[in-house]
Amino acid sequence: MEIFCGIDWAECHHDVAVVDGNGQVLACERIGDDLAGYLVLTELFTTVATEHLHTGGPVALDVAIETDRGLLVAALRAAGHRIWSINPKAVDRYRDRFTSWRAKSDAGDAVLLANILRTDRHAHRPLPVDSDLAVAIGILARVHQDATWRRGGDVNRLRSLLREYFPAALTAFPDLTTRTALLVLATAPTPTAAAALSEADLVALMRQAGRGTQPAKAAALHRVFTAAALRQPMPVEQAMGQAVVAIVESLQAANGAIAQLEDAMAAHLARHPDAGILASLPGLGLILGSRVLGEFGDDPDRFSDPAARRAYATTAPVTRASGKRRVVVRRGGNRRLADACRLWAFSALTASPGARAHYDRRRAAGDGHEAALRHLANKLVGQLHHCLHHHTAYLEHLAWPTEPTTPPHPSLAA
Repeated sequence: MEIFCGIDWAECHHDVAVVDGNGQVLACERIGDDLAGYLVLTELFTTVATEHLHTGGPVALDVAIETDRGLLVAALRAAGHRIWSINPKAVDRYRDRFTSWRAKSDAGDAVLLANILRTDRHAHRPLPVDSDLAVAIGILARVHQDATWRRGGDVNRLRSLLREYFPAALTAFPDLTTRTALLVLATAPTPTAAAALSEADLVALMRQAGRGTQPAKAAALHRVFTAAALRQPMPVEQAMGQAVVAIVESLQAANGAIAQLEDAMAAHLARHPDAGILASLPGLGLILGSRVLGEFGDDPDRFSDPAARRAYATTAPVTRASGKRRVVVRRGGNRRLADACRLWAFSALTASPGARAHYDRRRAAGDGHEAALRHLANKLVGQLHHCLHHHTAYLEHLAWPTEPTTPPHPSLAA
């Protein structure tokens, strides 16, 4: 006889239910989100196993829960239990299967989760058994990705604000994330203050930013800042300057945090056994390699074939057909991984002649830039799967054998 456990996760407590193979509820309990609660859960498992499975001690159970993170999940995995993370939306659909009056309770959801495993375990996947090192790399990579996304938002706000009163700064600094740009804007956040800077002042600021002594660059900046331009009224200009200083301070802090995260990712990735394979693939450096490894994980049994890995990365098209309507989409999957794979494909264009040739063939066949990148990313994910499955490094001549030239699209043949 098999028994199944469902845990309705909440912030302060969790409802637990255990059912047998016939759906009979064997035990229900509410536990706290702490060590004492986990000990109660362990004792509950032991009691149920002793009474119904006639074992003399703890037994590993299949557990369904609505999250894949947290201390409780980590403790259950460490104890040897297999965990199924069920999407809350799926749980809501299953609730309609068992009740028609939209009743809901935490205890009832715990029973529902246990029954999902009992009846449809084959339709769901257990959490992958990733190594602790891969999990740590994934955490660092996600925080790094969040930090870069937030920095991008701050840069957009800064660019928009400067355009309103200080467009010369955008001419002087096309990249607003550099140390020189941020230091100059922090020192002189208004056109008036920037015009008052001498060439010697700009040389000193560049030296302070770590750019060394560059008189020619300082002279060019001085010409941009002192050129005649439209101005906002002085009170408005000063207020906008204060706003710029606030955004600049945020960007400087973000740059420091991102640099620290990259150092930590490098230290962790260097210890991972797949680091050499990842580094051999074109376009996968420290940042993208960490993101790809962190999101895919390193459980060798998670992806049975390249198609499964591509579907998770959303690089492979998915067909949705109903009646006369047929649509090919690329939705779902892992958004973070999809973003990393797109950047990976873009980086591979200059790192791999084979990848570049494939991209060019797709463009010649009529694909747009993004479509060609997606197709290239799909190929790269398949190559990654092959390398990881066979524990071998990437080889350019094997990854991109000579292919017949794709004939140009009729619209481009003229």
